[in-house]
Amino acid sequence: MKKFFLFDPKLLTYGFLIIFFASYGQTFFIALFNDDIKNYYKLSDGEFGLVYAISTIVSSLLLINFAKLIDYIDLKLYSFLITIGLIIPCFIIYFLPSNIVYLFVIIFALRFFGQGAMGHAGTTTMARYFGEDKGKAISVATLGGTIGIMFLPIIVVYFKNFFSFKQIWLLSSVSLIFFLPILFITLADQKIRQKRFQESIGERNKILTTMSVLKNKNFLTYLPITTAFSFIGTGLMFHQIFIFSEKDWTLEMLGTGYLFFGVFSVIGLVFGGPIIDILDPKKAIIFILFPIFVALIILLIFDNFYFLIIYMSLFGFNLGISAPFTGSLWAVMFSLESLGTVKALFHAISVLASALSPLLFGYIIDWGFGIGMIALISLTLIILVTLLPIIIRFNE
Repeated sequence: MKKFFLFDPKLLTYGFLIIFFASYGQTFFIALFNDDIKNYYKLSDGEFGLVYAISTIVSSLLLINFAKLIDYIDLKLYSFLITIGLIIPCFIIYFLPSNIVYLFVIIFALRFFGQGAMGHAGTTTMARYFGEDKGKAISVATLGGTIGIMFLPIIVVYFKNFFSFKQIWLLSSVSLIFFLPILFITLADQKIRQKRFQESIGERNKILTTMSVLKNKNFLTYLPITTAFSFIGTGLMFHQIFIFSEKDWTLEMLGTGYLFFGVFSVIGLVFGGPIIDILDPKKAIIFILFPIFVALIILLIFDNFYFLIIYMSLFGFNLGISAPFTGSLWAVMFSLESLGTVKALFHAISVLASALSPLLFGYIIDWGFGIGMIALISLTLIILVTLLPIIIRFNE
């Protein structure tokens, strides 16, 4: 393990930080301001879900071609561009205009550069440059996002006692500006790193096109199970305030829940990375949704605060193991040179999935249904996407 951490500590730092700052475009962070935004624009849960869905869908479609640039241009330049792209919407929220069109643009940019491009850059880089230790490297990088989930909600709730929601977003943009020099320091040796990578893989292979990946049977077989958590998890996080209200759980309980969420995300990462470096990802991936499956059953049946802790812990554990499991799966199925293109498509479809659940769950809430219907839909989806690769492999 010591050898792993000493192999390229600068790149591990880069992966950790870029995924941490991608938090500003993640649903859990935006959802902390749901009530502020809905009240500002006088939107219902379903209406705000529609705005969120349209913005995220557009970002996912554009991400397919943009994110694969990581296969063609210098990582330093790519990372600089997407960081600037995230700074701008965080800053503009401070001047949030009353015209709702601006809300579409802002959420689009947060999702495109934050959840999409920055998350993609972190996991793709780890899988590409760390060879047999890619699972561990993805776990370390994803830990940055987990730290964000653990502490950013607590920080935001505390800051709301002193600042408006617009001022908090302004502070977020300032923190990204401070990240820029760190970005250049951690990637100072990128040309040497890339040369070493090219030498290790030998003669350059043809980089796959997006269409060839879409036609690949393995990609289509495992795509549903690897994107299902994005759909379910995003929907639950986006409407977390409604869920907590219906369960009679307070915002203070939400803060406590996120601590357990974060701790078990770390546990998932700590175990998930080394385990997936040993196991066959194609066989192990069918167990990826088991923790959230149990969490949804708990959410469906129990209201006690202690079950909130169990629910959030299982939710977090599933998030933790998802990154190394899915990252390693695509790395063993496709050449490392084409990994950016493959993961760009995967990230785009994941973002698309994350766009649909806030919309669907939002209208379920507007139509008078509650957590029960949301949980049943999610449980059914998990069963279907888990059976798909099992059935296909059985019939081969």
